[in-house]
Amino acid sequence: MKLHLIDIVIISCYLIAMVALGFWFRKKARQNKQSYLMGGKSLPWYMLGLSDASDMFDISGTMWMVSLCFVYGFKSIWIPWLWPVFNQVFNMMFLAKWLRRSKADTGAEWLATRFGLKGKGTIASHNVTVAFALIGCLGFLAYGFVGLGKFIEIFIPWHMVQPYIPFTVAPKYTAHFYGIIFTVFAMFYSILGGMHSIVLGDVIKYAIMTVGCIAIAYLAMHNLEGKSLRVPDGWSTPFFNWKLDLNWSSILPDANKKIRDDGYGLFGIFFMMMLFKGAFASFAGPAPNYDMQKILSTRSPKDASKMTGFVSLILLPIRYSMVIGLTVLSLLYYDQININTTDGADFERILPAAINSFLPVGILGLVLTGLLGAFMGTFSGTLNASQAYIVNDIYLKYINPAASNRKIISMNYIVGILVVTCGVILGFFARDVNSILQWIVSGLYGGYIAANVLKWYWWRFNANGFFYGMLTGIAGALVFSRLFDGIEFLYYFPVLFAISVAGCFIGTYLAPATDPQVLKDFYRTVKPWGFWKPVYEMVIIEDPSFQPNKRFKLDMFNVVAGIIAQCCLTLLPMYIVLSMHLPLLLTIGVLLIIVMILKRTWWNKLED
Repeated sequence: MKLHLIDIVIISCYLIAMVALGFWFRKKARQNKQSYLMGGKSLPWYMLGLSDASDMFDISGTMWMVSLCFVYGFKSIWIPWLWPVFNQVFNMMFLAKWLRRSKADTGAEWLATRFGLKGKGTIASHNVTVAFALIGCLGFLAYGFVGLGKFIEIFIPWHMVQPYIPFTVAPKYTAHFYGIIFTVFAMFYSILGGMHSIVLGDVIKYAIMTVGCIAIAYLAMHNLEGKSLRVPDGWSTPFFNWKLDLNWSSILPDANKKIRDDGYGLFGIFFMMMLFKGAFASFAGPAPNYDMQKILSTRSPKDASKMTGFVSLILLPIRYSMVIGLTVLSLLYYDQININTTDGADFERILPAAINSFLPVGILGLVLTGLLGAFMGTFSGTLNASQAYIVNDIYLKYINPAASNRKIISMNYIVGILVVTCGVILGFFARDVNSILQWIVSGLYGGYIAANVLKWYWWRFNANGFFYGMLTGIAGALVFSRLFDGIEFLYYFPVLFAISVAGCFIGTYLAPATDPQVLKDFYRTVKPWGFWKPVYEMVIIEDPSFQPNKRFKLDMFNVVAGIIAQCCLTLLPMYIVLSMHLPLLLTIGVLLIIVMILKRTWWNKLED
């Protein structure tokens, strides 16, 4: 199917609306630094939640999820725990409000509330966090830039565009050309309007995606009436044993090859390792990217908790409506989609192939607009985070602390253009989308965990320990990611984690403890639970009325309940589309029980 006029009009109207948003919020964004980078910390929590959910609805991730759902069926809901998706539950229950209580503007600035402002270790920890954040942001910009170009190339073949372009583009760079075009639109509205235009743009995109996803789910249900899917036994249940036991041999042998290549055959062991890594990654709190910036931009700690809880509620059912809808259509009409390559079936091509083959005029335009907006939302959120770190943590800290508001805004414009330029250049040098993603997730974020767990829960952990923990963790992760790919890296994660923990402890005890006054201020303000007894004893002497945080058991109970609810939200659209009535009713029942429990154990107990 080719794009029709109405599809092109829908996409064009969206792009024009995004440019208009930048101009509309330009004056408001220029009021001050906080208004530009964080919306003045005045935006409603549900708007920020919609924006955060939209930023997570990216093209490449959705393509991956559709390929997983096609091959692994309902068991595919567990594989995104690699990221892990349930980190939002940890943020919802306690980490988001702890982070927001710091009143910082960036993750690097937050370190000053934990370790103070003085000392070599403090400076080093600040610098390594800024470097980590910027490298991660540039990597994600390059990842999104290349991924978008490859996606658009499927729907707008270069031979249709070439006659209207007054210059020649080499075939291997056509995806990059498309990426540059749409990157300019994303850069324009995000740099001009700051956080205000980014959030409203994300809300508009979410509304478009919702219509598109529901339309795809309805189309799948309509086509499935009176038919059955040819899938192996066990495909339609989320439960599993030690072995995966999905046999596609008589249906689609290439699917068995993918399972072998992925290394998920021993699913029980894989799940345990994934849960081990995911739990520690979640205890570490949000990484210094757009997710953290949205939390820091909320009005209050209570709003920060509500915002992160809202993300799962509005993201998972809508996203998985698209995932299961495209999966069903592809299973029903597999012979009509061409996903074959010289190496066999490429299941990550299912999403664009299904969209191109099955969506009617108008719906195709809406879905493409939504996916295009997904790129622009993630891109603009990442760009905003990059600007915050460079302007707030480098320019204002080291170069021009007394800069006027006009200079700060001008610097944000300059930094935004430079960051986008660097991201695009990196995209030209990258081999493919997957190579960037593997480097970020395995190499960069793999070494982030240990130091960022200890900073919340152990009073003796200091800036020196944070620096050496991050350094050994990231260095070790980069080495491991070169030696081991995919699932192998996950199995070696405990070794990497032990190396990073060793770096944390050695670095910590090579330097004195953090200034007691800094520790007391942090403990009184943030109120974490964990190993804080010496600090608690100092605080209680000065303030006998101080009440420590005794919510550890309740928070852990809420986390478990929240993860179960998150799984139910994922399964709901899958059961609806496949008309599996009994599992659907059971899932709704479990979800309602958990909602009633969390109303009493979480919502009613929210505090600033």
